[in-house]
Amino acid sequence: MNEPMTTDISVSLAAQALASQPHRIVERGGVSFALLGTAHVSKTSVDAVRAAIASGEFDAVAIELDAGRLQSISDPDALARLDLIKVLREGKTHLFAANLALSAYQRRLAEQLDVEPGAELKAGAEEARRRELPLHLIDREVGLTFKRALHRLSWWGRTKISAGIMAAMLGDEEVGDEEIEKLKQGDLLEASFGEFATDNPALYDTVIAERDRYMATRLRQVAEQAPAGRDGEPYRVLAVVGAGHLQGLAEHLREDTAPPASVLAELEHLPKKSDIPWFTIALAVFLLCGFVWGFWQGGIDVGSDLIVQWVLATGLLGALGCAIAGGHPLSILAAFVSSPLTPLHPALASGTVSALVEATLRKPTYADFMALRDDVQSFRGWWKNRVARILLNFFLTSLGTAIGVWTGGLRMLGKLFG
Repeated sequence: MNEPMTTDISVSLAAQALASQPHRIVERGGVSFALLGTAHVSKTSVDAVRAAIASGEFDAVAIELDAGRLQSISDPDALARLDLIKVLREGKTHLFAANLALSAYQRRLAEQLDVEPGAELKAGAEEARRRELPLHLIDREVGLTFKRALHRLSWWGRTKISAGIMAAMLGDEEVGDEEIEKLKQGDLLEASFGEFATDNPALYDTVIAERDRYMATRLRQVAEQAPAGRDGEPYRVLAVVGAGHLQGLAEHLREDTAPPASVLAELEHLPKKSDIPWFTIALAVFLLCGFVWGFWQGGIDVGSDLIVQWVLATGLLGALGCAIAGGHPLSILAAFVSSPLTPLHPALASGTVSALVEATLRKPTYADFMALRDDVQSFRGWWKNRVARILLNFFLTSLGTAIGVWTGGLRMLGKLFG
């Protein structure tokens, strides 16, 4: 294997195209990688990508996207084919909401700046296909990045992220100048996480640093599989990435020596949750002990009162959340019935139960999915659109149940020790 090295790019059509953007040239394994650092909200970056590929000097193109994100920007109808009930049953509601928040954030940027965020990545894919060049998607799947980020956060950190997602979906204010400058110099996912990525080193490492290493590893795989270059020249790959990744990506591409397969396995690994649901067990033991103590010390009146207070605290607040979300009467009933029980079962969630009932009774139409990105830009649109209303149902029912658990628990403590 040739030693990785950095070289100066010669004066050529490709060099002229790259000159307007920050870039690095890294040679490794007989392959020359032109790393083009772009701004995700810049028409200049779009022009630079198109011109570089049009120069005809590259044998392949790599872009900072995964298959899911490429489909979402290339196929606007992909969302309309989503099976929302399957999303709810598989417990992917938070991931769906995060993707929707990212889409809403991108839509606000597009309207404000008159350029689609990530347009240069889309242009890279389109030009590669049009010229029949190999296209490599080198970024880690966004859902995997999101899950790894959540795993490294505390309970409070996950709560802040969830609140941020809801704010991003419900908000319609303009994106601030500081955020736009970050986008010009950095990364779309980092900007979407906002202050969380800046203030939390673990989150920054997952969203930015890990992806630098991941994309460099994917490029190393490209080098391993690359054919010989033309006319004795190195095989040349244009890699289009956000400018914020440029330095870290170049360093990893030059210096990393670990086998690519093992690096990717490490960066795609999701730590398994504990098989023992300690919180659920502790809550169940606390409640059962409280009910038994109530019947033992105060007889049937005290014991029954404790049970009724628990059912009313969790059931009514869960049902209230569902009602605020505009849930169907049967969805509200499902929320009331499930809320006292789901905190005691690790595989169930009252929000999921009520949202499933809502999705079954008021199944979203094709038009709901097609209008989703526009409807979530307004407050009223959330209650108008069936898909958005199901998401509200999930979040508000879950929130009501969580508040009910704390309220019911505190009432029980007061009853037992008051």
